[in-house]
Amino acid sequence: MGCKELGIPTGVITGENVRKLLKYASEQGFAIPAVNCTSSSTVNAALEAARDIKAPLIIQISQGGSAFYAGKGLSNEGQRASIVGAVSAAHHIRQVAKDYGIPVIIHSDHCAKKLLPWFDGMLEADEEYFKIHKEPLFSSHMLDLSEEPKDENIATCKKYLERMSKINLLLEMEIGITGGEEDGVDNTGVDNAALYTQPEDIWDVYRELSQVSDLFTIAAAFGNVHGVYKPGNVKLSPILLKKHQDHVKQKLNSKSDKPVWFVFHGGSGSVKDEIKEAVSYGVIKMNVDTDTQWAYWEGIKNYYEGKKDYLQSQVGNPEGEDKPNKKYYDPRVFIREAEKTMIKRVQEACRDLGNVDRL
Repeated sequence: MGCKELGIPTGVITGENVRKLLKYASEQGFAIPAVNCTSSSTVNAALEAARDIKAPLIIQISQGGSAFYAGKGLSNEGQRASIVGAVSAAHHIRQVAKDYGIPVIIHSDHCAKKLLPWFDGMLEADEEYFKIHKEPLFSSHMLDLSEEPKDENIATCKKYLERMSKINLLLEMEIGITGGEEDGVDNTGVDNAALYTQPEDIWDVYRELSQVSDLFTIAAAFGNVHGVYKPGNVKLSPILLKKHQDHVKQKLNSKSDKPVWFVFHGGSGSVKDEIKEAVSYGVIKMNVDTDTQWAYWEGIKNYYEGKKDYLQSQVGNPEGEDKPNKKYYDPRVFIREAEKTMIKRVQEACRDLGNVDRL
């Protein structure tokens, strides 16, 4: 059984097809990497990686990544550049994804309270797209109100989910804080206790959001940290996710051992056994950013080091003083090398999550 047999189409999926895919992942015990992208090049590399191992994929774009996608020369007053960049990325992904032959979820990453104008702008674009195409532009969005009081976090998420459910959008929310620093979100000094969500918190979220829709995921904190770190410097406790599942199962009197769709933040740098354990407890999505950023840079670094003597001037290299170097400094050459190394890292993430040959 795979995506095709389940009726999940290729290209960007929304609504019922997102539900089918995440249910499939939960039941079969695999997760889908959510790759942060900042350009059409990184989007294309992620798509190519997933295509070649027959894997569904989540492409996500952050507020800062959205602004970069639009162009650093644009003002981001009122989150305008971030809105334009996110919408532009979504249209690009929609344009090319179907030709890669895989199901793709378009997702927006962390949106803190101060960034809500960005979230609102994307929702407006979703609603306008829905009027014409009967589906939203994006597949899902994330609200990260984990730094706000729990009741405010849940109430705000519920309010937004009510709006989103009308156009079949999935909401990802966060309860508990992911440590570290990434893309302008700095939680390096957070109280250690906040890095571990409690079962009662998960139930409170599940109880309230499920009154509106089942299209929601929960990013629970179990010691997760953004960024890269040495093994042993971070104490992950995936077993907490099982406790959360058991608690919700009991409250629901459910037969399912995994009633909650969990999201694993801070996936870069994690030990593979911990990733596998987290997936076994119901993680169906894992964010990957820091490691793919390094992979993209590594391709350029290796290319430069290997062709250094051809990249010092437009004319003149070891083959002769009058020999041109255009074919070496053409961006299509060195950017492609970056894509190749990113492709390998995305495929590694897919394999770690059991997301191979799922079509």
